[in-house]
Amino acid sequence: MKQCCPSEQLEVEVKSLNEQGLGQANYHFPDTEKGKGRNLKLEIPKALPGDKLLVTVPNARGRKRATLTYDRVIEAAPSRIGGYELIGPQVGGAPLEFMAYEYQLKFKRELIQNFFARADFDSELVEEVWGMEDPYHYRNKIELSFSKEGELGFFAQGHQYQIVDWQKNILAPEIFMRIKETVQSWQKKWQIAGYDKKSKEGCLRQLLLRQGHQTGEVMVVIFAKEVSDVYKEARQDLLIRMQAYDEVKSLMWIKNTEISDRMGADTIEVLAGSDYIIDELAGFHYRLYFDTFFQPNPRQAQRMIHLVSDWANLTEESRIIDLFCGVGTFSLPLAKRAKDLVGIEIIEQSIESAKRNARDNGVTNAHFIARDARHGLAEIEEEWGQANILLLDPPRNGAGGKIMRRIGRLGIDKIIYVSCNPKSLVQDLVWLREFGYKVSKVQPIDQFPHTQHVETVVLMSRTQ
Repeated sequence: MKQCCPSEQLEVEVKSLNEQGLGQANYHFPDTEKGKGRNLKLEIPKALPGDKLLVTVPNARGRKRATLTYDRVIEAAPSRIGGYELIGPQVGGAPLEFMAYEYQLKFKRELIQNFFARADFDSELVEEVWGMEDPYHYRNKIELSFSKEGELGFFAQGHQYQIVDWQKNILAPEIFMRIKETVQSWQKKWQIAGYDKKSKEGCLRQLLLRQGHQTGEVMVVIFAKEVSDVYKEARQDLLIRMQAYDEVKSLMWIKNTEISDRMGADTIEVLAGSDYIIDELAGFHYRLYFDTFFQPNPRQAQRMIHLVSDWANLTEESRIIDLFCGVGTFSLPLAKRAKDLVGIEIIEQSIESAKRNARDNGVTNAHFIARDARHGLAEIEEEWGQANILLLDPPRNGAGGKIMRRIGRLGIDKIIYVSCNPKSLVQDLVWLREFGYKVSKVQPIDQFPHTQHVETVVLMSRTQ
């Protein structure tokens, strides 16, 4: 029987961060009797470029790569401000939490510049990243998972079954932590089992919390395998506990029998309040349902909306296409200053929300259609005519070549691209070169402090 190599403590230096925000380090074992050395690639949560770390690697000489937590910091990177020793498994929500904020902004600008330079765009166009004055507690939505052992938190980084109980609160508002602890105490009192992904047993699956940044309204959603009537007394106790929070305007119990971790909805029960909450962004009111996509950092999103409006330089004759419009976050502010606007989105629920949000805000010149991007653009060109401005805010993987070529053939004078992924952003922008478009402005905005993500807004103009 082949014996496993023993664990070893190694000293390593972190050279870079990968796309998940994990520190990357290599360790070279010297030549063996067979005349071959061995390289071990390590991915280390909460590690920063320049850190010299002590790590314990199980089966160190018998593997090529490993993801693990460091034991301690031997020599800290200049950017490090804490976390010199870590205890237990880590979660991926804030991989840069120990990097000083000015270094985070520098790292994100350089990340974008590198992608632009590799694609032969002028990297000097990338402006300094717009940071936040107070880059904490900015998230308006958080999703936690119940474990069969009683934890309520996030999956450990690199583990699809282990849940780390949420104890720290640097990204979400303080009220989320208090509600989490109330729900966790309620679960333990009534001994309602958390869901086990392996055995598919247990009842409670996820806890969703979202808050209106301007209104303060809070939504609390329990996702479970069973309907709430099975737990009548427990449900009544949960209602009483939530009444202690004046901010809670929506309490729901959603039956979810999905095999995957997706927050599906077989049935929706409103236990208290409504099935939505209200928030305000850039002077417009939006209804937020449990599955509504809404900007996770409203403070920075508002700055981004103002930037897009300024770059659009709208007049009463402006005609706008808002591609991947979602629930109308950009559509409504732009439509108010233009002749008319058409929003395109493949998700019908989002389009219905966009129409409702337009009605709620008295916007009558914004029209929305539920189509995939390519067919939606073709339909608009045929039935609506030529637009002056196209705005697109695609998913993380970008729009793709077929859609970008379709955009290029429209010949619209001005294109504004909002991206949450600089890699897919640059890949998409390359397609517009052959249609005579040139990048004129690039403004990064830090929507996600303490993470590896960064939002980028790009202005392209047709030069031929």
